[in-house]
Amino acid sequence: MRAHCFQHVPFEGLGSIEPWLKNAGYELSTTCFFNSSALPNAEEIDFLIILGGPMSVNDEAQHPWLSKEKKFIKRFIETGKPVLGVCLGAQLIATAMGAVVFPNPEKEIGWFFVEAAGQKGEDVFQFPNKIKVFHWHGETFSLPQGAVLLARSQGCENQAFQIGRHVIGLQFHIETTPESARRIVENCKNELVEGAFIQSETEILSAPMECYTSINALMADILDYLHANTNTHLP
Repeated sequence: MRAHCFQHVPFEGLGSIEPWLKNAGYELSTTCFFNSSALPNAEEIDFLIILGGPMSVNDEAQHPWLSKEKKFIKRFIETGKPVLGVCLGAQLIATAMGAVVFPNPEKEIGWFFVEAAGQKGEDVFQFPNKIKVFHWHGETFSLPQGAVLLARSQGCENQAFQIGRHVIGLQFHIETTPESARRIVENCKNELVEGAFIQSETEILSAPMECYTSINALMADILDYLHANTNTHLP
C-alpha cells in the first residue's frame, strides 16, 4: 500500500500521521509544492493526505499549482479511495468539491474546544462530544454538496466534515506534536495578535502532554476509519 502526502510548506508536516501510516504498512511518498508541483499517478496511491499551509485556496495567482492540486483532489476522491484533509487540506477538499472558502469572522489560533455536530449512524465517523484541539486558521468553508458536518466550535461553525465513507476534512490540527506546534509558532508568530480566539505563544506551547495524547489518539481513530473504508464510493 502507498500513501501520498501533499505538503505546502516545510514547517507543516505529518506529525502523528506518519507513525500511524508506517505501522499500518503504508509506504509514503510526498509532493512538496514549495519545491515542485509534479503530481503523482493516482492509480499508484491508496491513501491521500492533504496537509495545511498559510496560503489560501483562493491564492491561485500567487500559487498556480493550487489549480492543478484541486483538480487532482477531485479526481482522486472519485476513485473511492481514502482522503484526509487537514486545515488548508480540508479547505482544498471543500473547494475541489464545489464549496466556497472565505474568511471566518474570527481567527482561531491555539487550543480550543470543538463539539460533535450530533450526526449519528454507522456511515458517519463518531466524533467525540467535546475535545480540545489545536487550531491555526483564519478562513472557513461552506459544506460541499452531500457532505455531513461532524464538528463545530464557538468560533467557527464548520470544523469537520465527511463525504461518503472515505473522505474527511478537518479544519483543525490533531496531528500536532509538541515539535510541530513549536515549528508553526516559530514560522507564523506574526499572527499571534489580540483576538477572541487567539492564544499567546506561551499559552500555546505550555499545553500539557495530555492534550497532544488526546488529539493524536483521535487522529489515529480517524485514520483507522478511513483505512477500513478503502475503495468505498460516493453514495
